[in-house]
Amino acid sequence: MSQASTDLDSTVTDDSPAAYRDLMERYRRIAHLESGAGVLYWDQQVTMPEGGTPARGKQLAALSGTTHEKLTSDAMADALDAAEGCELDDERAANVREVRRRHDRNRSLPGELVEELTEHRSHSQQVWQEAKEADDFASFAPELETLRELHVDRAEAIDPDRPAYEVMYEDGEPYLPISRMAEIFEELKEALIPLIDDIRATGTDLPTPFADAGPYDDATQRALSEDVLDLLNFPDDRGRLDVSAHPFTSGNQFDSRITTRYDPDDPLGALTSTVHEFGHASYNLGLPRGRFGEPLGESLSSGVHESQSRFWENHVARTRPFWERFVDTVNEHLGTDASAEEAYAAINHVYPDNLIRVEADELTYHLHIILRCEVDRAFVEGDTAADDLPDVWDEKMEEYLGVTPDTDAEGVLQDIHWSGRFAAFQSYTIGSVLAAQLDAAMCDDLGDVDALIREGDLEPLWEWMTDNVHRHGRRYPTDELVAEATGEPLTAEYFVDYVESKFGDLYDL
Repeated sequence: MSQASTDLDSTVTDDSPAAYRDLMERYRRIAHLESGAGVLYWDQQVTMPEGGTPARGKQLAALSGTTHEKLTSDAMADALDAAEGCELDDERAANVREVRRRHDRNRSLPGELVEELTEHRSHSQQVWQEAKEADDFASFAPELETLRELHVDRAEAIDPDRPAYEVMYEDGEPYLPISRMAEIFEELKEALIPLIDDIRATGTDLPTPFADAGPYDDATQRALSEDVLDLLNFPDDRGRLDVSAHPFTSGNQFDSRITTRYDPDDPLGALTSTVHEFGHASYNLGLPRGRFGEPLGESLSSGVHESQSRFWENHVARTRPFWERFVDTVNEHLGTDASAEEAYAAINHVYPDNLIRVEADELTYHLHIILRCEVDRAFVEGDTAADDLPDVWDEKMEEYLGVTPDTDAEGVLQDIHWSGRFAAFQSYTIGSVLAAQLDAAMCDDLGDVDALIREGDLEPLWEWMTDNVHRHGRRYPTDELVAEATGEPLTAEYFVDYVESKFGDLYDL
């Protein structure tokens, strides 16, 4: 028997009460259907021929309708009531709590709306990709209007007494109040805007040793991505690397797939994108295998997930020790002769005039996120029409970053997210804040983390994250999980201290 089979068997050899076992068996069937839908989504973005979209939309809609029916059925309600009447340990009680939350949140949703929204999301992703390639926002605007209407209908069905945007926000962040998120954003604006202004005022031009040696072909960049994944211990038997229009990660603790994209003029973009998506995969792969199909085998939230990608991208791959270890490999692939210090400076260069979020530096990235959240919310709440989004977007870019896109493909069309969901951009900044806090706690526990990175001994870092974050699944709400891992609730203090120290050093502030 394979190890994977043994791990899966452990979920059903359970000495818990019969009512609890019945509930978990019902939920596992739902989770496995959703996991299968995830593979279909991955296929649509990576390997499916363009003409397959209509059929794929129907397939995903059927799966979402079936899972919704099972989740909200009277039988599931009865099973929940029975399980809640049992004496359970903390982990099993957390499983029940999470199933109850999902059941109650979805039970008032019409099944027809669930299927319609799923099908339209699948179709809209194809329309978005074609619109971006053609720089034609007008072709995407009607799809976006329809998506907003469907998402608002869904939010109002879940909770008609609260703003639709807040209900949508809780899809990704169920346990971090939107008011706390807003406070963190204000703290970051107060710290980042003056810091970026100070950097801009220095006029310092950091080295860019990879900028003029290109163009770099896809094969060269893929080989470099594969080498960095080898350094990070990404397992070939439980993961794979592909290319998509917008990088993403899909999967579970047995099969976690990442994608990246290649720019012939910017090999560091593909490198950091690959490391970023590895961070997401590390979370998936670190979830307890014996809990596959249970809430305890699922990631907690979008923000916590993003903390893992931002940790590996920023607190590992953008550090001096990493480049002391990896610069020779990069030079070998790219035909360059950069020093570790030059490469470190290049990958941390602050470009306030950059237009593209996924290519943004570590500081201005968050201004990209803040402006997206503001535009996103105004659109959802009806204050901005779809046709007006390009102009509003451009105005926000000028306000926050001092730059205006020349095309919609560089502006309002650059991200895939609106083709699938709203109220989701916050997770990137929340994840960065948490990543800094986790990094500080890890350094306290492991000692000289820089030495481990410099030596290429990255397994202890992944193990620390697994022990302190991944293995808990959905056992704890967000602040409790953060407190378990770091000793205190989520705070922006560590992130602010981290960026002020790092970029103060780089720019001699």
